[in-house]
Amino acid sequence: MPIFIPSSLTEATQLLSKNPDAHLLTGGTDMMVEVNFNHRHPDTVIALRNIPEFQRWNIDTASGLVHIGSSVPYATMEHGDLAKALPALAEAARTVGSPQIRAAGSIGGNLGTCSPAGDSLPVLAALDAVVHLQSESSRRSVSFAEFMVGPKRNSRLPNEIITGVSIPITNGWQGYAKVGVRNAMVISVASVCLAIHDNKVRVALGSLGPTIIRCTESENWINSIGLANIDHSLAKEFADHVRAESRPIDDHRSTAEYRRHAVGVLAARLLLRGVQK
Repeated sequence: MPIFIPSSLTEATQLLSKNPDAHLLTGGTDMMVEVNFNHRHPDTVIALRNIPEFQRWNIDTASGLVHIGSSVPYATMEHGDLAKALPALAEAARTVGSPQIRAAGSIGGNLGTCSPAGDSLPVLAALDAVVHLQSESSRRSVSFAEFMVGPKRNSRLPNEIITGVSIPITNGWQGYAKVGVRNAMVISVASVCLAIHDNKVRVALGSLGPTIIRCTESENWINSIGLANIDHSLAKEFADHVRAESRPIDDHRSTAEYRRHAVGVLAARLLLRGVQK
């Protein structure tokens, strides 16, 4: 199995153009599980961790955007200025696997795999993130809402590489929560990201079905009431609205009934945390 390790984006896109069926690798935390269980047999691998711009991130206060390269590890997102700018992403990053996994896993890998259980994906949905892609001859940017099209399916073209994401900075509270079958190192059974920007609530749900769910009807309902009026009773009603939009499935990790209950509880808790901060 040939393994290419390019040191520049130009070299990587040229390699991918010549090897369109190659598996793109950042941390390998998803792919190696599938290889170990004999679910994947890549013929060619292009490893992207040595590309300098993929390891960089920056906070651009002028544009109000945070740019995160596709190979920036979760460990970097947990603390410091990046965590202060995107606290929901920091909370999601802290729930990802073990310290070893967080030192290798990245947003680029989460986006490439596009599992509905990916911890960063509800955050990207709630914060209206944009995904950047580049091929040998062109580059484009796609909203996260248009990027994830199904379970482990996305709109990346075969000759494109995910170079990073841009995430707008919110001027209000944001948070992330999930439930699983144990307290640590667990794939989520249900997850919720809630963010407040310009006194408007945004909420996205993960690990429920084929894609991340943005609860626009629930957002419209709670925003029509106004944050200043939120109390425990309205938070419970908000939970019911979120449950109605959740469309969960039964699978080997949980039942639809439990998932529906869980996302309502998590959404209500996050909403109260946001308005009572």
